[in-house]
Amino acid sequence: MVVPYKHEPFTNYGSQENQDLYKAGLETVSSYLGEKYPLIIGGERIFTEDQIVSVNPSNHKEVIGSVSKASRELAEKAMQVADTTFNTWKKVKAEVRADILFRAAAIIRRRKEEFSALLTKEAGKPWNEADADTAEAIDFLEFYARQMLSLKDGIKVESRPGEYNRFNYIPLGVGVVISPWNFPFAIMAGTTVAAVVTGNTVLLKPASTTPVVAYKFIEVLEEAGLPAGVVNFVPGSGAEVGDYLVDHPRTRFISFTGSKDVGLRIYERASKVNPGQIWLKRVIAEMGGKDTIVVDKEADLELAAKSIVASAFGFSGQKCSACSRAVIHQDVYDQVLARSIELTNELTIGNPEERTINMGPVNDQAAFNKVMSYVAIGREEGRVVTGGEGDDSTGWFIKPTIVADVAEDARLMKEEIFGPVVAFCKANDFDHALEIANNTEYGLTGAVITNNRANIEKAREEFHVGNLYFNRGCTGAIVGYQPFGGFNMSGTDSKAGGPDYLVLHMQGKTTSEML
Repeated sequence: MVVPYKHEPFTNYGSQENQDLYKAGLETVSSYLGEKYPLIIGGERIFTEDQIVSVNPSNHKEVIGSVSKASRELAEKAMQVADTTFNTWKKVKAEVRADILFRAAAIIRRRKEEFSALLTKEAGKPWNEADADTAEAIDFLEFYARQMLSLKDGIKVESRPGEYNRFNYIPLGVGVVISPWNFPFAIMAGTTVAAVVTGNTVLLKPASTTPVVAYKFIEVLEEAGLPAGVVNFVPGSGAEVGDYLVDHPRTRFISFTGSKDVGLRIYERASKVNPGQIWLKRVIAEMGGKDTIVVDKEADLELAAKSIVASAFGFSGQKCSACSRAVIHQDVYDQVLARSIELTNELTIGNPEERTINMGPVNDQAAFNKVMSYVAIGREEGRVVTGGEGDDSTGWFIKPTIVADVAEDARLMKEEIFGPVVAFCKANDFDHALEIANNTEYGLTGAVITNNRANIEKAREEFHVGNLYFNRGCTGAIVGYQPFGGFNMSGTDSKAGGPDYLVLHMQGKTTSEML
């Protein structure tokens, strides 16, 4: 009997025992820093001369590892292996596929501090953020395994006298999974196993700045009993390998998480039918956001300030769900701004290997340059009231930045920054605040801080985002509790961790038998 799903608890690092476990995890990761990692195609380890070098964003002289880089020829080999393996994997019972996920979750749970420490080293995540990432990876495995068990016998449809009808789900084929660097464990693992447990085979192309944690995850899947060729590890450049696999006639679906620009490129390329292709490719895409916390005049202002600061600066604002716009009723604007500045100034910035650090670095030099360019724009469009400074001499560190008095149509209110910068904008009334919140091409997350029940119901109906939260921050969706995905240019609203996510990786088949 499978126990009911309950999300993985977060670790309390106030406990000395848990602190010691995390430090031991850091020591374990340090013991294999600088290693070289191969591609994995059909279980075969393949080393290439061309390497992707993963560095510590807190200390860019420290190499986490060097991962072999796939060429088009190796990508083609992986495609052929995945295509062949699909013919056997699709026939494996759903219970067996689910059991592999359950075992993998148990292995990760036993190595939780090691994986979290690796996220601290490779992705620059503070302890609590790294722990949440690892916990979410476990959640995805546990949740999707249970979901598959509930879907394996299909959905009941009606039959008539003399006729027996069935409706079942069957897998699609080979999927290309392109995972992001900001949740390099949770989203990478979740998108991969959703495809696997539904009977598909996978070509996994992880983000180039965080490939080591993806390799370590493939090792877990192998230990859990996943047959060779079901998941093939093919890191490489988007232009060379990514485009090739998206265009490939044997690719059946693409699961992508990343920027809007890359997502649109994939969506367009996937729409074209290439020679030898006999299906329309399915695209599952999550592409980012420009997320708003609205503060009403009838609100808990301390809660509002804490929600804004936590949502804006958690993991240095590098979440598609991060608060990058605070839209505040004019009657309480000054109070919320002042308290947010105080809370921001209390944050500690530095190497997240230290437990007391609240905020680590941004991802790489390109991210640093981009965020600092938006800080410069902020100085023109508003007032930088705290932060605004960056230092890339050792790691890519940017102080948490609040830009006040930004106009609702300013660039800082429209464009995704993906860093620790939040714009404060004044609203005339609650209707005006909702109008500003919706004035974006994105529609991922949002939050409303208010004690006015009528305004809660108005926002529930009119605030056009895929994930809307009341009286809390706009980040931190839990698998199975808050299915996650957005509207408009935020993607295909493919609700990860939700009741219909696995169905996106399958197709329905009706059979009707005359008796």
